Amino acid sequence: MTHGPFSDPKVVAPGAFLRRRAGVEVVLPGEGRRLQLEHAVFDLNGTLTRDGELLPEVPELMEAVRHHYRCWILTADTFGRARYWSDRLGVPVEVVQDGREKAEWVRKLSGGVAAVGNGRNDVAMFAAATLAVAVLSPEGTAAEALRAADIVVPTIQEALRLLVYPERLIATLRE
Repeated sequence: MTHGPFSDPKVVAPGAFLRRRAGVEVVLPGEGRRLQLEHAVFDLNGTLTRDGELLPEVPELMEAVRHHYRCWILTADTFGRARYWSDRLGVPVEVVQDGREKAEWVRKLSGGVAAVGNGRNDVAMFAAATLAVAVLSPEGTAAEALRAADIVVPTIQEALRLLVYPERLIATLRE
């Protein structure tokens, strides 16, 4: 029998993380706060794409993210390509009209939600999510999104890696 912080699923040492079937659980050092994430929700235009085309490495990294989270794309579908990219990435898409609808959609998910975006219409989604990640996009990033985020990353590739390697969350969010 194994003993230690990982032998009992109810006991997780601060600074540790557990990969679950869907999602991850991170215990933040200092306050011992648990961050449980089951879903990853992504904006499409300006976040996963530039000018309607997927950014480099997104398909490969999204595949890795899908192994740990239930993934969703929420988009206004500015370029009319959401269904195409949904099929290519293997991630369901929901076309929404505005940020309010994104937030409503996130609130309907059971379990913790990591939301990733760059736009003003992502601010309400960020507020509804357990973890909000703003991406500095080649198409620009809304100042409101930066203020609403828990974490700001330089690229979508780094946002996806952050979700795949949850120990990075510990390093960034610890007290």
